[in-house]
Amino acid sequence: MSFYRWDGEDLVLACHLQPKASRDEFAGLHGERLKIRLSAPPVDGKANAQLLAFLAAEFAVSKHQVSLESGQQSRQKRVRIKRPARLPECLELTIRPC
Repeated sequence: MSFYRWDGEDLVLACHLQPKASRDEFAGLHGERLKIRLSAPPVDGKANAQLLAFLAAEFAVSKHQVSLESGQQSRQKRVRIKRPARLPECLELTIRPC
């Protein structure tokens, strides 16, 4: 199993979040999930909102093209990115469209 899968033109990511980090960044793998560090605290949906904004910027899509599929109250999340315009440089060699 991989931390991502393609569903047509959409990319679905299995993520593990680390809130209250010093900066927003991809941080390798956490088991079978992509680890993402976020500076937002995990209260009132702030970390979820920041996750969606971070992924939208990294994949060059609008915020409404990124949605949380599961894990609203968990560090383990599944996120859908509709038709990513680009792949982040640090993930480009790993994620290749079919």
